[in-house]
Amino acid sequence: MTVVHVLYGTESGNAEMVADDIAAAFGDQGYETVTAELTDVEVSDLAAMQIAVFVSSTYGEGGLPETAAPFHDALLTERPDLSGVRFAAFGLGDSIYETFNNAIETIRTALLELGAEQIGTTAKHDAASTTPATELADAWARELLTLMPA
Repeated sequence: MTVVHVLYGTESGNAEMVADDIAAAFGDQGYETVTAELTDVEVSDLAAMQIAVFVSSTYGEGGLPETAAPFHDALLTERPDLSGVRFAAFGLGDSIYETFNNAIETIRTALLELGAEQIGTTAKHDAASTTPATELADAWARELLTLMPA
C-alpha cells in the first residue's frame, strides 16, 4: 500500500487544517496517510517517503512560516539526494501581497533542485478569494489522486 505523507508548515493553523483535508481525501481512497508538522520531520526521512504532499502558508512578506523555516534551512544545508522522492505542493497566501504563495514556491524550488519529482500542479489558495481553503484542498487532492499509483 502506498503511504502518503502530508507535511505542513503553518503560523495560524490553516495549513494544518488543509493538510488534514488532503489526508482525509487520500484516506477515503484507501491510501495510508501520515500527517506531520515540518518541525517533526527530519530531512533524512524524505528519501524513505513514497509520496510527500507539502502544505505551507506564506508568512509576512513572502516568508516561510516558523514551523517550515528550519526544515527548509536543513534542506539547503544537508542537500540530500531526493531523486526518488515524488511530491505535491499546496500553498496558502493572499493575492494582495506581491509575494503571493511565495513560501510553497520556496519549498518546491528546493525540492526540485535536490532531484525530487513533482506530481501535478502546485495548488495556490488565495485568502482574498471567496473559495474556502478546504474546498480547494479537497478538489485539488481528488485531481491529484488521478495521478497517483494505486
